[in-house]
Amino acid sequence: MAGNRIGKSHSGSFETACHLLGKYPTWWEGKRFRKPIVAWVGGVSNETVRDICQFALLGTPGNPMELGTGMIPRHAITKTERKPGVPNAISVTQVKHISGGTSYLYFLAYLMGPERWYGRSVDFVWLDEEPPREIYSQAVTRTLDKRGCVAMTFTPEHGMTQTVASFINRLQPGQSLTNAGWDDATDKVKTVVNQKPGHLNEAMMEQIMSAYSPHEREMRRNGRPSIGSGLVFPVAEEKLMIDPFPIPDDWPRISGLDLGWDHKTALVTIAIDPETYDTDEETIYVVDCYGQTKTPPHVHAESIKTRNTGPIAWPHDGHRRDSMGNPGLADQYRNLGLNLLPMHFTNPPALGEKKGGNSIEVGIQKMVTMMEQERFKVFNTLTDWWEEWRQYHRKDSKIVPLNDDAMSATRYCVMSTRFAQATDDPSWSRKLEYPELGLV
Repeated sequence: MAGNRIGKSHSGSFETACHLLGKYPTWWEGKRFRKPIVAWVGGVSNETVRDICQFALLGTPGNPMELGTGMIPRHAITKTERKPGVPNAISVTQVKHISGGTSYLYFLAYLMGPERWYGRSVDFVWLDEEPPREIYSQAVTRTLDKRGCVAMTFTPEHGMTQTVASFINRLQPGQSLTNAGWDDATDKVKTVVNQKPGHLNEAMMEQIMSAYSPHEREMRRNGRPSIGSGLVFPVAEEKLMIDPFPIPDDWPRISGLDLGWDHKTALVTIAIDPETYDTDEETIYVVDCYGQTKTPPHVHAESIKTRNTGPIAWPHDGHRRDSMGNPGLADQYRNLGLNLLPMHFTNPPALGEKKGGNSIEVGIQKMVTMMEQERFKVFNTLTDWWEEWRQYHRKDSKIVPLNDDAMSATRYCVMSTRFAQATDDPSWSRKLEYPELGLV
C-alpha cells in the first residue's frame, strides 16, 4: 500500500516473474515455488491490465519486437494467446519454469465480474490496484488448496474500505502490510537491494504534487487512506497517539457508556490535565476502553467496577424500559453499583439554555478541533479504540452508525467534562451530589 510513482507495479511484476520462472535472487526471503505454477494477474479493466501489468511482465503491447523486454525474458516465453475484443491484449502466456515444466500466466480484469474469478485453483495471484471485496475473497479462496499466496499493490484511492481496514487493523497470521511513501524512493535514499539511490527527486515530487488537490496529497504521497475519503476524524494519528503513563489522582476523570447487545456495550474513560481543566485549552487523555457484545449488565458492571472510571455519562436510551416493564439499563447499572450521572447525556447548554441538546455533529466538531490542536491524546495500547477510530467514516456526508460504540462513548466523555471529578477530590461521592443541579 504505497503512494503514487513509488514502483508498486514494478515490484508486483518482479515477484510474479520470479514465481513463474522459479528463479529468485539470493536475498529473497519470501515464498518460493519449486515447481511450475498457475498465476493470475488482475487489474481494474482489460485495458489497464494490458497497459500496466502486461507491459511490465512481457513488454510493449502490440509490438512483437518488444515481447520479452518486461520482467519475463524472451527466451522464457513459449506461447501467448490474444484476448478477444481487446486490441493487443494477451489472455494467457506460457512461461518456462527452471524445473523444465511450464507455468501459466492468465490476465483478468475486475470489471469482468467475480464470476470470472470462480473455478480453478491457482498458486499465485497478483492484484494491481485494490479490487472489490468479493474479488479479493475469490482470489484468496482460489489459492487455499495449493497453499498459494495473494499479493496486492495499490494506492488506497477509495479510502478506508473494508479490505484496507482489515489489513491496517486486523492483520492475520500469514498476512503482511508494507507501506511506502515518496520519502522511501527519493534520490537521497539508497534502496536495500542494490544500494542505488531512489528514482524520485524534489523537483519531480513538487511537480507531481501540484497536480493533486489538497485532500488527496497525503494518500498520493504516503499511500495512506485520504483525509477526503469520508473519515470522520481526518487527522494524522501521530497527533493523538502516546505511550501510557500513570494518571495522577488529582486529574479529573469522566467516562462514557454506550449501551448495546448485538453491538458492543462500550465504556471509555478520559482524564483531564488539571492545569487546563475548564479552560479553552482543555487537554484530555483517553486512558481506558472496555467493550463486550451479548453480555448481561451484571457482567459488564463487575468488569467496570474494577476500573477507575470517575462519573459515567450515558445516552438517553438508557431510560428505555423493556417489553416486560423492567427498569431501563441506566437504573439497572446504578443498582449494580456503577457511578452513573443522575441524568442522561446532553451537550453543554449554550448561554441562556437550561440544558443542551444531543447533536452528534457538535461533539464531533469539538473532537476534531481538539485533535488538530493536539489537545486530544490517546494511549497507544487501546487497540479496540484505535480500530474503531480508523474505520469511523461518513457516506453521503452522514456518519455511518456501525462499529461506533467506543467513538460514541468517547464523545459522551468529551462533551461531559463539566461533571468530571478527581479521585482525590474530598467531594467525591458514588451518589454523585451536584448542588448546582439541585441534586443532593
